[in-house]
Amino acid sequence: MKVLKENIFSKGKIRKVKPNYFTGPIDAREISNVKAPEHKIYHVTFKKGSKTKLHYHQGGQTLIVTSGVGNLVYFKKIGNGRSKFKIKKTREIRLEFGDIVYIPSKEFHTHGSINKNQNFSHIAINSSPIKNREPKTTWFESDFKSNVSNML
Repeated sequence: MKVLKENIFSKGKIRKVKPNYFTGPIDAREISNVKAPEHKIYHVTFKKGSKTKLHYHQGGQTLIVTSGVGNLVYFKKIGNGRSKFKIKKTREIRLEFGDIVYIPSKEFHTHGSINKNQNFSHIAINSSPIKNREPKTTWFESDFKSNVSNML
């Protein structure tokens, strides 16, 4: 059996991400050599206070904090719109080095840095509930308070 080994802090290739999914600069490295397509693992660094835009995952997501201080904010969807609807913040969790948090599937949320002078990094483990299918994330443009204006 071939053993695959990687280091999450290596200077490997940074994965190209859609910048409109984030509020500022980030680095994302895919660090999984898992051969099953339903699992993806990334080491993500949020710079200058950046965070994700509002989103949810088809399957669950686990975050493991590797540096800095950040947060995870949960939102509740209000209304039946698919791309335009209201949201309400339901919970905010401070994330620090060593913290591990599980985000259930289809939970609206954001996560990222809370300090413009310090990077925040985590490992993100994304899973698909469907065997042999890559994990899917649905992204939204919002004001992070009450309004979602469109699906990205």
